[in-house]
Amino acid sequence: MLFLLPLASVLILHESTKCHPLSADFISLFFNNRAKIYPGRHSKHAKPQFSYFWAMLAGVHHIAIICSDYPRSKQFYTEILGLTIIREVYRSERGSYKLDLALNGQYVIELFSFPDPPARLSHPEASGLRHIAFAVNDLETVIQQLTTKGIVSEAVRTDEYTGKRFTFIQDPDGLPVELYEE
Repeated sequence: MLFLLPLASVLILHESTKCHPLSADFISLFFNNRAKIYPGRHSKHAKPQFSYFWAMLAGVHHIAIICSDYPRSKQFYTEILGLTIIREVYRSERGSYKLDLALNGQYVIELFSFPDPPARLSHPEASGLRHIAFAVNDLETVIQQLTTKGIVSEAVRTDEYTGKRFTFIQDPDGLPVELYEE
């Protein structure tokens, strides 16, 4: 059945472009549209690679973060980074909070607290989630705003592939948070 997914994508694109499915224009549109689905910061140099999953996944729904100090992390993500609270619940059976946060009206982060969670290694880098990244329009302005709130950033670096500037800060548990200038 998986072989039907690329065929469905071809038919959908064929209907939307009215290009012949074997023409060079159609093939170019097919791969260019696929590349737009993977808009990562390295997409400028990335070559489209065939994947059955691209037709099934619509986007990232949310990122879950387990914190060790709930009030401190809640304050960091809402008051310092400016995410808005969608819903906050206390789950008494788990002794745990669950805080749903949005960025520009879009649900992006689930912040959890659990009693005595083990620490996650950030240094040296460990397997698993490496960091979360937020797009910013003006990196210098954001760094200045964060500095006034007591948040220290690393030195600004330039992405060697895109020429875009970025830096890292840390959340209260030391999770690296990237700020990437668009």
